[in-house]
Formats: sequence, structure tokens, C-alpha cells
Amino acid sequence: MASGAPSVTIPRQPGDAPRTEDPGGGARARRWKTYGAPALALLPLALLTTAAWLGRAVRPSADEWCFLPTVRDHGVSGLVAKFYLTDNGRLGNGLLVGLYAKFGVAGHQWYGAVSGAVTLGLLWAMTVLVLRATGRSAPRGVPLLVASMVTVVFLLATPNTYKTFYWPASSVSHTVAPVLACLAALPLLWNRTRASRIAAPAAALVVGCFMGTLSEETSVVVLVVLAALLLVGNRIFAPRVRSAARTWCLAGLAGVMAGTLLLLTSPGSRNRRERYGAGTTSMFAPESLGESLRGFLEILGTLLSTWQYLGAVVAGVLLGLLVRDRAGGAPVLLTGRPGFLLLTGAGTFLAAGYLCTVITYPLFGTSVSSATRTWNDYLVLYVLLLAGGGAVLGRALLRRGRHTGAAAAVCVVMCAATCVGLAVPLGELGTDMSLRAARWDRQDRWLRNGAALGVRVLPYRPLPISGMGEPFGHHGHRVWPARCVADYYHLEKITYTQRLP
Repeated sequence: MASGAPSVTIPRQPGDAPRTEDPGGGARARRWKTYGAPALALLPLALLTTAAWLGRAVRPSADEWCFLPTVRDHGVSGLVAKFYLTDNGRLGNGLLVGLYAKFGVAGHQWYGAVSGAVTLGLLWAMTVLVLRATGRSAPRGVPLLVASMVTVVFLLATPNTYKTFYWPASSVSHTVAPVLACLAALPLLWNRTRASRIAAPAAALVVGCFMGTLSEETSVVVLVVLAALLLVGNRIFAPRVRSAARTWCLAGLAGVMAGTLLLLTSPGSRNRRERYGAGTTSMFAPESLGESLRGFLEILGTLLSTWQYLGAVVAGVLLGLLVRDRAGGAPVLLTGRPGFLLLTGAGTFLAAGYLCTVITYPLFGTSVSSATRTWNDYLVLYVLLLAGGGAVLGRALLRRGRHTGAAAAVCVVMCAATCVGLAVPLGELGTDMSLRAARWDRQDRWLRNGAALGVRVLPYRPLPISGMGEPFGHHGHRVWPARCVADYYHLEKITYTQRLP
């Protein structure tokens, strides 16, 4: 449902005549529309493929040390029960974690490829359906180009790509969660059959309930998006679908609140609040609200100064330049003016981002702005807003009919530059991951061999990467999660060492 944010729509202006001309005109423009966009899409797709391939070097760390022995000994249902009764109350989270943890190290290695494919597929479907819902179409390959560029900047432009994309425990909670919310929007955007109109509120209810048990931050984002759609629905939805859209929003709100209530009343959630001292300082205290605002402003500063996010903008501009009206195709769902939609989208993003910062402040305190993995819950709104703004700009250039060829050329160059700009740090991270994987595998074999020989206590060298937690971190002063590592290897205890076996 987070995908329901109106920032990606390209509504038709009142009085617009249907357009059939080729941007730039002539055979060259037709060749570009036929071959250029699909060829350009190969750049972000190649980057995503590379990122997925590098995921083979991912090895367990941090919380995953504790998940693996639980799933091994008690199955996925055992981990779900542990989450609900002991850890945090997140039933949906426990299910998704269990699904990859049941495959052990292999589940961690291929998690990035699977989650990346799911993200790309859902954003691609959304792009196609939004165009259809606004009575427009684009040349073949253009929706894939937009979806792939949005996907690469969302997954790879963050300050810590490892925690965003490669760390499954974080990705499930903060990266995949807002993307999965897109599922609820697809039946509403389809809106062509009686079955889709019935499925839309049902999907909103089910997905909303699941979101409530998956991620508190994503639930906040979904609630803000749905509330915004209810407030401005009369100005953005076509008259004949306003009632259905309102029902969809209400069903989504009910689902999220039901799931959140299930989570908050769980024994695990109560244990988590007690463990982290929730209640000593209210998140709504004036000091907490002020520090949250400071932290969110720092986050905005980082996002606005990260130039790679321009990749989403220029992909949107290309979409706006190449989009065309369907013959006799009036908007079937979305009719709002571009300026109003962008303003609503910006306000929704700011409200959702700030509220997510507020609810994470009790856990992270004044360092809330450095908890980069929690940004991803509302970062989806940001990249969609950028792509939507770019589409509106491209549409405006097309109406004026001037310099569209030059604008398209600039966009092509910027798309390529964005992919190169993301590829360089990705390659450096891949090198670090490969080095850690080799050391991890060597230590893994040594620990398994020692345990097989009946040794009960063995030394362990921490192997951190990208700020990830490891046993005996901070030069041996932080023990967690040493107990979980010992359980994983069937040992009584592990001790700290600075030397690899």
C-alpha cells in the first residue's frame, strides 16, 4: 500500500488533446522508441544482476546467528513462535525470516537475488498499471527502464548497501516490507473487472494485516499514505472509482491497525519494550520530538545530497517524453493535476519519514539519523516521488515541443552515470564481502571440525563488515551474539581471539 502514493502518476491536463506524434519525430525517434529504451534498461538490469551475483559472498552475522539454530532445531514455526512469545511479537517477520533461514547459508546467499527480483517485478507492474490507469501507454521497454532505475537507486544508493540489500534480517523488516505493500495497490490500479474491484479491498485488508505484524515503521508509512489518499481522494480519483478507492483505503487502514494491535499485545512485544527500557522516555515527549526532527533533517540532508537519486528523476523524464495517450482512452482511475499530486506526495513522504524517525528514536536515541536501514521504510516514497516529478517534467517538455531530443540525450547520459556511480562502491563492497566469505568459511570448517571431535569450547575471531554486529565486537567488549554462535556449532561456549585458525 505504500505504493499507493500518488507521486508516480502523470495525469492528463484538462483540455489536453490526444497525442499521436513521436517525440522528436521521424525515423530516428521511432528507432529510439523501439530499441533505445530497452537497450538503456540493460544498464540498471546489469547492475542489479551483478549485485545479486555478489550476494553469493554473504554469510550470517548479527541476529542471524540466533535465527539459524532456532530454525534448524524447531523449524520455521518454532521461529515464528519465538518471535511472537519472546522476541518482538512480529509474526509476519518471523515467517519471512524463517523462509530464508531454513536454507542455512544458501538462504543468505540468494536472498538478495530473490528480493531484488521481487522489488523489480512489483515496481514494473505498478508502472504499467499506473500508465493504464491514467489513460496512457509507453513504448515497450520504457516501464522496465523506469522500474529498474528506481530499483537500483532504492537498493544501492543508500549509505549502507549491505544492511539495505544484503543483510536479510534488516531487508525483511525495512526494505522488502514497503515493497510488498505494493501488492495491495495492484488490484486497485487494475480496476477493469468485477473480480479486481472485489479483490482490491480484500487485498488491502490482508496485506495491511500482514504489514502490521511485519514492520512497525512500514505500518506507519502505510497508514500515512492511506490517510492522505482519504483526505485528497476527491481531487485525484476519477468520479466513478472514488467510492471503490475509499473502500480500499478504509480496508487497508483496518488491516494495518488489526495487525499492529496483534503485534503490540503480544508477549514478545511486551518483552522488547521492557528490554529496551520503553516507557522511561516517551517518544512523544517534547525532547524526543525535537531530537527526532533534528535526526530527520539530517537524513533529508543526506538524501538530497546523494546525486545518484537523480537516476530516478531522469528515468521519469524519459517516461514523460515517450508516453502517449491511448486512442480514446480516458483516465480510468487517476485524474488529479500534476502539481497537486506532487505536493501531496511530498507532504506524505515528509510526514511518514518524520513519524518513522519518532518511533525509532527510543531505540537509537540521538544516533537515530545513523540507523540507515530504517530509512528504507519511507525511502520507497522518496524514489517514487522523484520518478513522478521527472515524468511531469518530461511531459511538460513534450507539450512545449522544444529540445526534447537534447533532453532525452541528457537523460540517457545521466542514467549511465548513475549506474556507473553506483557500480563503483558496489564493486568495493563486493571485494570486502568476498574477503569476509573466505575467512568465514575457513573459520566455519575449523569450528565444525572441532565440535565433531568433541571439543566444547573454541575460540572465535569476529569478522565484521559494514558495521554489522559480530560476537566480541568493539575489541572484544561486546559479547553478543556469542551464545547464539555456540548454539549454531553445538558448542558450550566460544571465546574471543584475534587470530584466525
